[in-house]
Amino acid sequence: MRSEKEMFDLIIGVARKDERIRAVYMNGSRTNPHAPKDIFQDYDIVYVVTETASFIKDEKWIDVFGDLIMIQEPDKNDKLLGMEMNFDRSYGYLMLFSDGNRIDLHIETKEAMMEGYVSDKLTIPLLDKDNCLPLIPAPTDSDYHVEKPTELLFISCCSEFWWCLQNVAKGIWRDELPYAKLMFENTTRTSLDEMVSWWIGTKHDFQVSTGKMGKYFKKFLPESYWALYEETYSDGNYDNVWDSIFITCELFRTLAKDVAVYFQFTYPVDDDTNMTEYLKHVRKLPFNAKEIL
Repeated sequence: MRSEKEMFDLIIGVARKDERIRAVYMNGSRTNPHAPKDIFQDYDIVYVVTETASFIKDEKWIDVFGDLIMIQEPDKNDKLLGMEMNFDRSYGYLMLFSDGNRIDLHIETKEAMMEGYVSDKLTIPLLDKDNCLPLIPAPTDSDYHVEKPTELLFISCCSEFWWCLQNVAKGIWRDELPYAKLMFENTTRTSLDEMVSWWIGTKHDFQVSTGKMGKYFKKFLPESYWALYEETYSDGNYDNVWDSIFITCELFRTLAKDVAVYFQFTYPVDDDTNMTEYLKHVRKLPFNAKEIL
């Protein structure tokens, strides 16, 4: 596997030799001083170019970066799906190489760069032939820190959590596994993860990021809470799904009450109590029942 130095030498070296490329900058996890470093980190690179057409026309120009396992061109795919795309401004290549390295490379014109360069605080300039890149402060992940919830947002999260569980229960009773599982993941877990993030925020003065899709939850949660979180995942066995649902309720309840105390919000105890009893009832409901209650 090529080293970080080899990759940067390649990325910048290509740009130095190509007169069409006037600047290079990087964003993503490699610019984040708080992100853990590992072998799977990709290189999120942007080439600022004089024009994009010649790059797009020459499908072989990216061969210089290495032997590909796979490449994806998301802008091309989006256009094929009918989305309006302006290839004259920017174009992207997602490349996975045979040595395991990955480069997410975007080319964009100076005009496109000027509109977005300063908006991402996780940005580092790597090369600037024309001094065209605006001055920016040192990279920081402050834009990704957990944000404090308003009371309305907290109440909404709790309401969504408890309400949507009746849909999960309905899906299980009907033996509609895809519906039940997706409803759980797309609504219940979304609310749970939001509450997990807020709880972590209260423990760190809202000065931390829990990462994309909660990937740093394990880092911030106590072992006992993380053990519960792991058990919120289940297989396709309905008994196991039900067990995970009640564990999810236990974890959400515990964290939400702490968050409520921290902000002096009111936790919806009645919704919790009533829905928990409803879920217990539905779990025992015969598959051929003619009435729910």
